[in-house]
Amino acid sequence: MEREPDVLILGAGVIGLCCAYYLLQSGHSVTLLDQGAPGSGSSHGNCGTITPSHAPPLAKPGMVGQALKWMLDPAAPFYVKPSLDPALLSWLLGFASRCAWPAFERGLRAKAALLKTSRGAIESLCRDERLDCEFAARGHLTVFKSQQALDAFAWWPKALAEVGTVVEALDGQALRQREPALRDDVIGGFDTPGDAQFRPDRFVSELARRVVEMGGGIETGFEIAALKRNGETVRVHGPRGARGGRHVVLALGAWSPLLSRSIGLRIPVQPGKGYSITTEPPARAARVPIVCREKSIAITPWRSTYRIGSTMEFAGYDASLNRRRIEQLVASASEYLVEPIGSTRLEEWYGWRPMSVDDVPIIGAAPGFRRLWLATGHGMLGMSMSAGTGQMIEAMVTRRAPEIDPTPYSPGRFV
Repeated sequence: MEREPDVLILGAGVIGLCCAYYLLQSGHSVTLLDQGAPGSGSSHGNCGTITPSHAPPLAKPGMVGQALKWMLDPAAPFYVKPSLDPALLSWLLGFASRCAWPAFERGLRAKAALLKTSRGAIESLCRDERLDCEFAARGHLTVFKSQQALDAFAWWPKALAEVGTVVEALDGQALRQREPALRDDVIGGFDTPGDAQFRPDRFVSELARRVVEMGGGIETGFEIAALKRNGETVRVHGPRGARGGRHVVLALGAWSPLLSRSIGLRIPVQPGKGYSITTEPPARAARVPIVCREKSIAITPWRSTYRIGSTMEFAGYDASLNRRRIEQLVASASEYLVEPIGSTRLEEWYGWRPMSVDDVPIIGAAPGFRRLWLATGHGMLGMSMSAGTGQMIEAMVTRRAPEIDPTPYSPGRFV
């Protein structure tokens, strides 16, 4: 009988692979299980930015009122499809209760600590392992067309300054000098020079390659039917049989709450559906990543491709590509860029991000277990938080103190 690994990781997306990498580095044997290929879930269509500047949580004062207005428009940046689903309604009530400044401040500090740790770790990982993923430390622009919207965003640089993130205010002329692809009616915004970028698909594929080279196993095509308690951890059951490990890490993203129900865990995560469109670069392509703030869309340029993405749609696990949302991405980009996309569309994509109820990741031992670990709830920032999460899981499995305080991410905070 084949010996079971020290650590069995469920999910071979960017979070699961980073957990595997750091666990292998510290001498653990590791196997990952995934229904698809590594990184084929929400990791695939990500915009590939590494952004400590995105530390402010989604749950903040005023968000509930804005969300209610947006519910009237299915193409809005944040849309909740009317539903009587008890899990979604419970999540929405929990989210609304956290839209207050004290909760916002706690979430800001927690996300900032993990994002900064992960930013440095990702750069070191790409450099030390020579990962061919177009990593570049170019900063990140946040731009506006409306003075009213820019003025209303004054809280953002102040919040980032509180957690030590550098923000540089730029007027329209300075922005166009920094990024000539912007239209003349972009009136101002910010540069966050500590941010970076990479190709998310290449980062994941390169990381999977290194995990295998280091002795890790990746079993694809494994459908997880149920989890069953096995002492302090669980065993995984599916059509191919059962799998186990001394420790099990649940890194299944938006699928985490569905699988955890079979062992009585209630993980407050909802699938937040996002969209992206990838094209060849336009003739006047942007040179650095950009967020067009009023429309809440992100643009990332790479050497041979170009991606526009974002939006947040709470509609359960609806497995359809909303054509209206795809075209809205292009229409929104055209308001900020001289040339919004390339002439050849290479891919239109959607995927589900794991949105925790407080927009802070859930990392640590599952309540009632000592060797079942959760690594989920990263929302839109799975790429940005991946390496830091992997380091934290490795430290906890090895029974030593993580580099940053794990308390704000503990699954026990919801009990």
